[in-house]
Amino acid sequence: MAMLYIRHPLLTSELDSWVQPGSKREKDRALSLLFRLHILAVASESGQPQALKLTNAFATSLRLALTGGGNHQSFGVPCDAPDKHHVDVNYLDSFARSQWEGILHYMVGSIGLSGGGEGPSQGVTKLLELGGLVEIRSRSVEITKEGFSFLLQEVNAQVWTLLIFYLENAEALHMDPVDVLSFLFMLGSLELGQDYSMATLTATQIQMLDDLRDFGIIYRRKSSSRRFYPTRLATTLTSDAGALRSASAGFDNALRAGDGKGFIIIETNFRLYAYTSSPLQIAVLALFTRLSTRYPNMVSGRITRESIRRAIATGITSEQIISYLGTHAHLQMHKTSPVLPPTVVDQIRLWQIEGERMKATGGFLFKDFASAVEYAAPCTYADEIGVLVWKNDAKRMFFVTRHEQIASFLRSRAKKV
Repeated sequence: MAMLYIRHPLLTSELDSWVQPGSKREKDRALSLLFRLHILAVASESGQPQALKLTNAFATSLRLALTGGGNHQSFGVPCDAPDKHHVDVNYLDSFARSQWEGILHYMVGSIGLSGGGEGPSQGVTKLLELGGLVEIRSRSVEITKEGFSFLLQEVNAQVWTLLIFYLENAEALHMDPVDVLSFLFMLGSLELGQDYSMATLTATQIQMLDDLRDFGIIYRRKSSSRRFYPTRLATTLTSDAGALRSASAGFDNALRAGDGKGFIIIETNFRLYAYTSSPLQIAVLALFTRLSTRYPNMVSGRITRESIRRAIATGITSEQIISYLGTHAHLQMHKTSPVLPPTVVDQIRLWQIEGERMKATGGFLFKDFASAVEYAAPCTYADEIGVLVWKNDAKRMFFVTRHEQIASFLRSRAKKV
């Protein structure tokens, strides 16, 4: 914000004076992110001290947003005429809950159970597949490792995950990515329960409405309607408030029980008892547990080698399973330390190790340094900004997950020499 109204570029030496000595790594990570988002750019010329500035497009748009200038209608246009079919907040919460639960039920293969609804639209299922959250095998849906991680996220994070996939495929759908992103941010600024006009929306944004309705992010009574309502999933997109947090107690997240307490008890003999009646939670447990008995408010089963190997075969990791069990352990389990029986935790890890001997990490290898001094500086810098994965000082080689900042660092050192 301090750079927004500065007319001249900011020298990096001045920026360093704003940062505490022990926060250099955090500063470098923040700069790396801002460069990748094209918010910051290098403004210095050859032979001049390095300086930074905000990109023109970002600075102009942020000034307009702060001052309210322009005619961009960034905060929507409420409808003047009353809606003959007006819906209240409770109805919008119920609609969003139903749509979102349908997506989660589809991912865990529980469509058809009570509360599962008819499942998501064809466009949503295709997006889940393109995003790598599910795979279609032999005409059946199987959740992947990324899909299980998706289930462990907060609802807001889940929504943004799907929207990012949607944004990445915007051009394939003949949509303008800028319009798509602009509309998503606009939705986050709208008022829950207020109906908004479509008169100022672009062709891309009008096309988005049907897709966002399938996600439960907006509500339209029918496709020909000229107004729309944002749901709670939309109004919390740009805030840290919980999506659907004030919805009725019937809404059960895949992550937590309806009353917010743990519901899983697991014994040292691998017997598991889950005090829940949520079809979604039961379906998640069935991904890595051999369930045998179901009561009105409880299911029981056993964690077996076959059930864990089946989960691992779909991409779910042992650490994800252990994390899920620990997160949802019953209060009775918390009276002991550790919470989960060590024999169970160790055995789940061993069952995964049986089929895994190697882990691959994508990245870039730097080698062939002329001297130890030439090698040490970029290697240390890579470690400071958090991209270093492996190094071999004897062979003067190191491996990183990102190379842009390392290359820039090497170029700046070369100019000084």
